[in-house]
Amino acid sequence: MQVEGLTVRYESGYALQDVSFALHSGQRLAVVGPNGAGKSTLLKCIAGVLTPSAGKTHIFGHEPGGHICIAYVPQRSQVDWSFPVTLGDVVMMGRIGQLGLFRNPKASDKKLVQSALDIVGIAHLAKRQINELSGGQQQRMFIARALAQEASLMLLDEPFTGLDASSQEDTFHILDELKKQQVTVMVSLHNLKIASQRFDQVLLLNRRMLGIGPPQDVLNQENLVSAYGSQLHLVPAEDGQLALGDSCCEDDEGR
Repeated sequence: MQVEGLTVRYESGYALQDVSFALHSGQRLAVVGPNGAGKSTLLKCIAGVLTPSAGKTHIFGHEPGGHICIAYVPQRSQVDWSFPVTLGDVVMMGRIGQLGLFRNPKASDKKLVQSALDIVGIAHLAKRQINELSGGQQQRMFIARALAQEASLMLLDEPFTGLDASSQEDTFHILDELKKQQVTVMVSLHNLKIASQRFDQVLLLNRRMLGIGPPQDVLNQENLVSAYGSQLHLVPAEDGQLALGDSCCEDDEGR
């Protein structure tokens, strides 16, 4: 994936400004920054949900929307969980790009869906309504849908919000399996500790990109103060400094 000069401007100002970076197959990137930094906006542009004001993105040479390899998982708060659909139905939706809207799934499609459900460990919940699922099960459902889609790039917007430690760990086990399959994963996060401990690469964002690379190189004092300003507090710790930033339950960008 190649992102070049991505800019999103609204009447109220910039949500993103001149963001450029590249990702290779199998990498796992955490996008971190304060509330309103443009994390959700960036994922939506890459997914093709939002059209940028300037700049471009190419995934395997295609623009967003021109390739079915992209799976976008929005924040759970943006999903209508009262919609009458089963977990299995949602996962089968991952095959629509291959099938088309009005074609019935083939045996091969059903096999892919079953395999995706087995990989994430929720096959026994296939007939359960989505409003009956726990937060961890909801995230597994979306990851299963991406697997059924045979996505090469997965975009997850605040996937760990509201999950307990056990559910977070289960999600990381699944992400580890995706890495073995060379699936590129891009995740927006508030939690700097998770970003620094569990991701190969970190992108620090506050409308502009302030750094990208290994966590130990990007999450330094200078970059963190530039990103968070007065929202960041650095306190002494046994192995250096602990950065305490905002940890709101969900992104407040409203976009």
